[in-house]
Amino acid sequence: MAANEVKEKEKLRLDKYLWAIRLFKTRSLAAEACDKGRVKFNEDSAKPSRQVHIGDEYEVKTEAKRWRIRVLGLIYNRVQFSEAKNHYLDITPAEEIERLQFQAASFHTGKRQSKVGRPTKRQRRDLDDFMD
Repeated sequence: MAANEVKEKEKLRLDKYLWAIRLFKTRSLAAEACDKGRVKFNEDSAKPSRQVHIGDEYEVKTEAKRWRIRVLGLIYNRVQFSEAKNHYLDITPAEEIERLQFQAASFHTGKRQSKVGRPTKRQRRDLDDFMD
């Protein structure tokens, strides 16, 4: 019975692994991403029930980023991020990281930045004093 439990423990579903390493907030979101083709293994869509093995490389598209990860260790339960990041290696290409940095730099909320554009009340007073 114990040998069977160890053998069962060695199997790990892809959706559970992606949830455990904190790429997705819930396991159902990880399974949904797999079903919609946002998780790829060897350029092919990976099913949520696919078995994860050490050394596998996956391309995962989340809302925020397109990840490329290599499995370093199997993790069966969700743990804090500092521990979870020891179970995978982020091998995302540099051009994707640069794209994200550019996108973050050009992010526009619709509000003007403080101290840019219209003068402040103090600056208006100084201008009025200067003009008079």
